[in-house]
Amino acid sequence: MNSKTKQVSIYEVEHICYFLAKTLLEWNEPIPEFTTRYPGILESCLMTPFSTYGKKHLYRGLWEKSAILFYLMIKNHPFKNGNKRIALMTLNHFLYKNGYELSMDPDQLYKLSKDIAESNPKVKAERLKLVAKEIKINVVGK
Repeated sequence: MNSKTKQVSIYEVEHICYFLAKTLLEWNEPIPEFTTRYPGILESCLMTPFSTYGKKHLYRGLWEKSAILFYLMIKNHPFKNGNKRIALMTLNHFLYKNGYELSMDPDQLYKLSKDIAESNPKVKAERLKLVAKEIKINVVGK
């Protein structure tokens, strides 16, 4: 794992993750246009994994950064619809940028996404550990 984790930009979410979610995961619930997203929320979701306190990273490893990114993209609803789908594509892109590919069964990914969406915010720490663990055991290096 790289000591310097690469971030995902707003541009990448719009032109890679959002596009892939809209193209591949549209189903019968359309994803609204990217410009209808809620201002500031997506930016916060993308910045939080790199937050520090007292010069120490709050989320230290790639798995922890991946978990909080995925969690926030679902729970904070940066988009009017399609948050879980865009979160999946953003997670995949984030891991890819950092040298890994997610090799999780689609049903397992759906279950994990739904679990996060339906979870009580009081169990956030527990959910983050679960997501980090699932990511770690379901990735392959490029």
